[in-house]
Amino acid sequence: MTTWLRLIAVAMELPPVLDAQLRRDQGISHFAYYVMAILSEAPDRTMQMNELASRTNGSLSRLSHVISKVEKLGWVQRQISPHDARATLATLTESGWEKVVASAPGHVESVRVAVFDNIAPEDVATLGRILEPIKRALDDQSSEN
Repeated sequence: MTTWLRLIAVAMELPPVLDAQLRRDQGISHFAYYVMAILSEAPDRTMQMNELASRTNGSLSRLSHVISKVEKLGWVQRQISPHDARATLATLTESGWEKVVASAPGHVESVRVAVFDNIAPEDVATLGRILEPIKRALDDQSSEN
């Protein structure tokens, strides 16, 4: 298998593995967890929906659907921005923060088993160095669209 086919295979096969673990252990999709994790790192655990969609690489409609689900569970709440009535803010609630904290150890373990246990420790830094310019290029392309 060529290098580019290996890269595509990993990119296609890793997300379902991570999603399956989170659904099994925490009853939450990988995308919902990622959305809440991004919010957990935002100032005041709050972000505009359009920025959150961009950061999670999801469409606004997909994000809105997931936010509706986690909002019903009390993990996120939406409100109109006090600074711009056209903007909707998403805020991670205390209950949502607790869900992220409870979900993180199993998720980290799943990533470790799927990725880091399969490469030599000295290759971890190399992987980071390789992925950084790719991530920057993807971010640049994403911001252009």
